[in-house]
Amino acid sequence: MIDLSVNEESLKHNIEKARRGHVILPTYAQMKDPGKVPEKIKEKLKNVGLWDVDPLNLFRITWKNEARESGGLFQDVPNYIEFPSALTGVPCRIVAMVGKWFPTGCHKVGASYGCLVPELVTGHFDATKQHAVWPSTGNYCRGGAFNSKLMACDAVAILPAEMSRERFDWLKSIGATVIATPGSESNVKEIFDKTHELSQDPDNMIFNQFEEMGNVVWHYNVTGNALADVFEAIRRPGDRFAGAAFTSGSAGTLSAGDRLKELYPKSKLAVGEALQCPTLLENGFGAHRIEGIGDKHVPWIHNVRNTDMVIDIDDEDSQRLLRLFNTKEGQKYLREELGLSDEMVERLTWLGISGIANLLCCIKMAKYYELTEHDVLGTVLTDSAAMYQSRIDELNVQYGPYSEFEAKLDHSIHMLGEKTDNMLELSYWDRKRIHNLKYYTWVEQQGKTKEELDALWYDPEGTWDAVHAQAAEMDKLIEQFNEETGVLAEL
Repeated sequence: MIDLSVNEESLKHNIEKARRGHVILPTYAQMKDPGKVPEKIKEKLKNVGLWDVDPLNLFRITWKNEARESGGLFQDVPNYIEFPSALTGVPCRIVAMVGKWFPTGCHKVGASYGCLVPELVTGHFDATKQHAVWPSTGNYCRGGAFNSKLMACDAVAILPAEMSRERFDWLKSIGATVIATPGSESNVKEIFDKTHELSQDPDNMIFNQFEEMGNVVWHYNVTGNALADVFEAIRRPGDRFAGAAFTSGSAGTLSAGDRLKELYPKSKLAVGEALQCPTLLENGFGAHRIEGIGDKHVPWIHNVRNTDMVIDIDDEDSQRLLRLFNTKEGQKYLREELGLSDEMVERLTWLGISGIANLLCCIKMAKYYELTEHDVLGTVLTDSAAMYQSRIDELNVQYGPYSEFEAKLDHSIHMLGEKTDNMLELSYWDRKRIHNLKYYTWVEQQGKTKEELDALWYDPEGTWDAVHAQAAEMDKLIEQFNEETGVLAEL
């Protein structure tokens, strides 16, 4: 459970700082349904760019932004892509919601808001005294730094030194303190070690996405319901929501699957990881190149008991397809050989590396369950190729000039050639094995107790269900906070 008791003194500090910074906080109800956003805020947003460091952009923490760089408002159906069977090679309908149209170009701005806002409106975090520390494999710390800037908080971003150059450049441009830890996204423990060091200073508050239940609350309530909205908008007579697949990362997005399984009880939930680091599949380890996901541990906030399948993706597949979707030779193949429209070819640039891995998870899942044209699988595109141009340049140097022949090979081998290997449909004891791995990270290293660990398995009503329901209570605190600042009333 998220502690929603109130520290009155720190809360007063936060209210005063928000008043001076003209900050209004959106509720969960508004992030799920931006039609509930006050009209005077919508009017102001017509003059605000999507990435502008403007507190009004907190109201663009929703899947339902208009696909516009500036001045956009909201729409009833989230931004999504439905991938044609000519591309995927499976008859199943695969849809993915698009993270590109969030502020920062990534949905992690939502997860980080979900972690920060309960601490802010309860006064557990004092924005006038403390630094918000955002440990991450890349995008989460960008979202945290952006939200911190909008809320006039000091941000510290921790991420591996081998992440893409674009991430570091952006973090520096927004004024965050940046700490680069050794290794790549495969080196989560090094991030935790630095986090532990910083936590010894009371002026730092750690917002660890791998354990923060605010991450769960946001994805369950916002992402889960948004994917359901997409399905309801596209479903045809006889269509079924077959399931969802998400690469693990912090496991926050998997909470959307918990909501979807409530809405569509026959659906399945799959978790993806890199084949080069098969922690969930084989208790394995290693390094990989699927940027944006962590590994070598099981996140505290992964509701493993509700997960049906593990799917491992070869990182070479994700790299080859990144090149296919983002070079002129690859795009020519997609148009002329596959017959994809210019609009679809452009939309394929909205897939970052982890988004490509999510798509491949869905393809493997569709093949395993022999899904038909009446089945729909859902996933998300965390970010877009905009964060990976340097990676594309590196691939061009590594492999040499691209050609339409190579594009055809990449599509045939790395997408159409996906098989049902390196995946496991989970039994009760498979799930329990994965859950038990949490002990070594969270009890032995990170201060959790065996009793807390057991509760996540044996008491879902008192843990996961109770946390999911806290959005309503937080909305009351957010509304009280906004009332106390007076900013909305004066707008």
